[in-house]
Formats: sequence, structure tokens, C-alpha cells
Amino acid sequence: MVLKKGIIFPSGTNLETYNAAIAFALKSQLGLTHQAVKTVMKWTGAGERTVKNWFAGLSGPSGTHLVRLIQNSDETLAALLILAGRSEVLAAARIIDMRNKLAETVAEVDQLLKKADQSSQP
Repeated sequence: MVLKKGIIFPSGTNLETYNAAIAFALKSQLGLTHQAVKTVMKWTGAGERTVKNWFAGLSGPSGTHLVRLIQNSDETLAALLILAGRSEVLAAARIIDMRNKLAETVAEVDQLLKKADQSSQP
């Protein structure tokens, strides 16, 4: 799992229960629009009412729906890892992501320096 941006979940009541954690993750990533519901429906194959219940924290996905949701939502995976007390796995993924971004930046700097050297030579 490689996170695209820093996601910081509160450790208080927002992640107290499974249903609340899923709702918080979905709202954080997608907002509360009808398009967000449609997006999750497309990801999981679940019905509209079911997905609306996930957003409201009335229920949470199980089985296949949960796996499909995690495949598409880093925020949901992060919330579940925190809920399970496995935040070190999340931290390790963030460190790997930061290392990859740093390597990309170094490669870009090297390319720019190489171009600058080529243009300054007679």
C-alpha cells in the first residue's frame, strides 16, 4: 500500500467502532455527495442503500465488499489498520512512499543538472 498523500486519522471517537471508522474514511476521501455514493457502488458492487448506510455509520461492509473497498481506498485501509492497532504497518508504508518520492526528486535534479551542464559547454 502506497499512500498518495499524508492521511492523519484522529484516534478519538471517529475511529471508535468499525462502522464509524469506515464512515470517517469514506467521507474523508470522497465527501458526502451523491457522486461519492455512486463511486463506492462502482468500486464494491453494493447497492445504493447499503452504501448510504456505510457513509452514515449505520453499518459497515463485510466480506467481498470490504476487500473491494480496500482495493480502491487507501483511507479505508488506513482506518482499519488503526482500528486494529496496526498503525506501524501504516507508518512503514508512509516511509516507503516518502523514500520513493525522494528518489524521484533526486532523479529530476540529476536530469536538470545534466541539461545545465550540456547547455553551458561550448
